[in-house]
Amino acid sequence: MGGFIFGYDTGQISDILLMTDFKRRFSNSCTQVGEDGLCDFSKVRSGAIVGLLSIGTLIGALLGAPIADRIGRRYAMIVESLVFMIGVIIQITAFNSWAQFAIGRLISGLGVGGLSAAVPMYQAETAPPQIRGALTATYQLFITFGILVAYCISIGTRNMSGSGSWRTVVGIGLAFPLILIIGMLSMPESPRWLISKGRLEEARIALARVRGVPREQAHEDWMIRRDADEIHAGVQQEMQVRAGWLECFRPHRKTLYRTLLGMSLQMFQQLTGANYFFYYGATVFESVGISDSFVTQIILGAVNFGCTFGGIYIMERFGRRWPLIIGGIWQSAWLFVFAAVGTAGDPNDKTIGTVMIVSACLFILGYATTWAPGIWILIGETFALRTRAKQAALATASNWLWNFLLAFFTPFITDEINFAYGFVFAGCNLVGALIVFFFLYESSDLSLESVDQMYNDPHCKPWTSRKWAPPGYSSRRDVGEQTRAAEAHKPYANPAGIEEGRTEKVNGHYGHNNNGQTTPTDAGTTAGRPSVAQSSFDATRPPVQHADARY
Repeated sequence: MGGFIFGYDTGQISDILLMTDFKRRFSNSCTQVGEDGLCDFSKVRSGAIVGLLSIGTLIGALLGAPIADRIGRRYAMIVESLVFMIGVIIQITAFNSWAQFAIGRLISGLGVGGLSAAVPMYQAETAPPQIRGALTATYQLFITFGILVAYCISIGTRNMSGSGSWRTVVGIGLAFPLILIIGMLSMPESPRWLISKGRLEEARIALARVRGVPREQAHEDWMIRRDADEIHAGVQQEMQVRAGWLECFRPHRKTLYRTLLGMSLQMFQQLTGANYFFYYGATVFESVGISDSFVTQIILGAVNFGCTFGGIYIMERFGRRWPLIIGGIWQSAWLFVFAAVGTAGDPNDKTIGTVMIVSACLFILGYATTWAPGIWILIGETFALRTRAKQAALATASNWLWNFLLAFFTPFITDEINFAYGFVFAGCNLVGALIVFFFLYESSDLSLESVDQMYNDPHCKPWTSRKWAPPGYSSRRDVGEQTRAAEAHKPYANPAGIEEGRTEKVNGHYGHNNNGQTTPTDAGTTAGRPSVAQSSFDATRPPVQHADARY
C-alpha cells in the first residue's frame, strides 16, 4: 500500500494538469477566461506544481531515517501516512491559489518520501530470504498499480462539471493511507529493529508471525531461535560502532562503497528515461491517430503494470545482477531506435509513429521487468543494519532529486533537442549496466547478515559474487534448498558432504564444534530451554555458522 500511495500521487498530476477547471483556476495564461482550451500553464509553473512533490519526497526520505530508527519501522509508516493525508487536505481545499496546491503536494511528498524509504526496508527486514526479493518487488508493482488506478479514475472524472473533476481524484487519495494505517496496526514490528532495541522476546514473536509459526511455539521452534540468534549476533557486531550520518560515508566495512552504490543505482533508475516516455506518451501516440491523452496514459500505465508481474518472477528466479545488466542493454537499444527514428523522420508519419510506439512499449517492458523492481529490492537488502535506515534514505533521496531535476528541466531540454533526448537516456542505461557489472554484489537467497558478510569478504568480487555462499554451505543454491527442506521438516541430502554435527552456542549464537558436541560457551545461555542438539528437527536442519566466522 505504501507503493500504491507513491504511484497514485505520482500518476494523478499529469491528467489533472489537463483538466479544464484546474487550468482555469491555477494557470497563468488564459487569453479568454471561461472558454475551454484557452488556459495553459507556463513551463515554470507546471514544473513547480509537478516538481515540488519530488522536493518533498527528497526531504521526507532523509527525515524518514531517524524517525524509523527512533520509533520503529511500523509506527514510522503510520506517521508518514498521516503527513500525506494532511497534504491531500491542503490540496483539495485550494480554490484559486496555485501556490496552496503546490505546497499541499510538497507536504504530501514528505509522507511519500518517508514511505519510500521505510516500506522496502520493512519488507526486507521482515521477509524470509527465499521470498525477500519477490516481496520487496511488490513495492514497485503497487507503484505501477497506483499510477494505473490514478489514470483510470482521472478518465472517469474528467467530464465532471466544476472542481469535482480534479478534487475527486485528489480526495480519493485519502483512502489509501488510511488503509495502510489500519493494516500496519495489525502487523508485527521489524524483528531486526526490535533486536537492535534489546527486545529479543518480541523479536522472536515477530519472526514467528511472519513465518507462520504459532505464537506459543516462538520460543521452541529451532528455526525461529536460529534466525533470532543470527540477527542478534549481527546486531551486537554492528552496534559496537555508533552510527551517525557521517558513518554512511566512512570506508570501514565498505559502508561508503554501498552508500555510493545505492545512490548511483537510484539515480540511474531515474535516468533510464521511463518518466520521459510517460511525459511524452501523448505526443507520440497522437501520430497513429490516438488523440485522447487520457487513453494514452492508460495504455502506457497498463503496459508498465502488467510487465511488473514478470519483473517479480525474473528478480526472484535469476537474481539481481544479470537482470539489471541485460535490462540496461535492452532499454538502451530501444531508446536508440526511438531517438534515431524520431530525429531522422517525421513523427507524425504513421509508419514512423508506429515504430516509435513499439519502441516505447518494448522499452517499458524491459524497465518494468528489471530496473523498476530491482533497484527497490537492492535498497532493502544491501546495507548493514546499523546504517541501513540512513543509507536507504540517502539512496531514496537520490532517486527523488533526479526525479525532480528531470520533471522540471525536461520541457526546456526537449524544446532544444526534441526526440534526440532519447540518445541521452540510452547512454545512461549503458552506464548503469556497467556499474551493476563492476560494483554490485549478487544478494539473492542470502540473509541480510550474510549479505553484509559477503560485501566484506576480500576474496569475493562483484562478478564472482553469485558463487559466494556463507560458511557451512556448499553453494548459493545449497542455501535455498537446505532452508526450504528445513522449513518443511524434511531430511536434506547434503551434496557436499558437509558435516551436520551438533551445535554449540558462541556469543549467544549456535554454531558447530569440531567434535559434534553441544557446548554452552556463554554461562547460562542455554539454561531453561532445550538445546538445539535435543531438538526433534536436529537431523533435518541446515548447518548454522559460528558467530565469529560470520564477522
